[in-house]
Amino acid sequence: MRLDVLVAAELYPEYSRSQAARLIKAGLVAVDGAAARPSSAARAGARIEISPPPRGSDAAMPTEAPPIDVLFADAEVIMVNKPAGMTVHPAPGHHDGTLVDALLARFPDIAAMAEPDGVLRPGIVHRLDKDTSGLMVVARTPFAKTSLSRQFKDRTVKKTYLAIVRGIVTRDSIRIERPLGRHPVERKRMSVNSRLARDAISNISVLERFPVIGRDNPGSTLVLVRPETGRMHQIRVHLTSIGHPCLGDPLYGGRAGANADFDRQALHALALSFDHPRTNERLEFIAPVASDMERYLRARGLKSSSLTGDWISVV
Repeated sequence: MRLDVLVAAELYPEYSRSQAARLIKAGLVAVDGAAARPSSAARAGARIEISPPPRGSDAAMPTEAPPIDVLFADAEVIMVNKPAGMTVHPAPGHHDGTLVDALLARFPDIAAMAEPDGVLRPGIVHRLDKDTSGLMVVARTPFAKTSLSRQFKDRTVKKTYLAIVRGIVTRDSIRIERPLGRHPVERKRMSVNSRLARDAISNISVLERFPVIGRDNPGSTLVLVRPETGRMHQIRVHLTSIGHPCLGDPLYGGRAGANADFDRQALHALALSFDHPRTNERLEFIAPVASDMERYLRARGLKSSSLTGDWISVV
């Protein structure tokens, strides 16, 4: 039997095979006292020693821990309402003030889940763009991380977003099936015209239309978006591809998407549902609408009930 298969299946059952392989590559697994490779054969009578992944050291703990809105937490999962402007995990140009920093400060036990290769994204199983607000689920144990990652891969996690887009969307519902990949020229952008595209599906439902006022105001539309896939920038690119970019989107909206009410794309992860890793109970969460989007909608006459309960049944 391959060593990574044995470690994942028999010796460290809360880790996936890929996690077991990273343990081995990080030198945390020895066979008869010697380092091994994930593909090494594990033979009868061999002595296999596994060192647990190192806990986050004091040096790795965040120096800046912003506040975070935790909607739910138990022994396996954490639900957070990420604010716009917060990067999910440390990356070039974004070393401090991340969601991971906030989580480590409030839930220091997740530091034990730091990757053996030193990458500090403990418990992160999916992402939101820096300037997209709303719901994220974070794993608190290796078992939960494996379970949630599998659910995202199998597309059984259901996600619903709110977006305010430029212009009047005339059709009440639209299904967008346009593969996405890196833009052929601008590498920070994604595109429906990529040479190396992957399937991407988004379902759009119109909630409210706000009228055109004069030549310079083409109106706007509030939509629900239910993505069936999870490609990078998927919703923003798909909405732009039908001529309705998110208001305030600097990357895909250009001048057409600019709006004085928003300094970021008007996109909010409203609802998320998944199976609890341990109990298999179906959990559903809804995040309060981000304050900038709420102000915009109230200024156009939407009542309080429309911003909360009326959308729950739609979700």
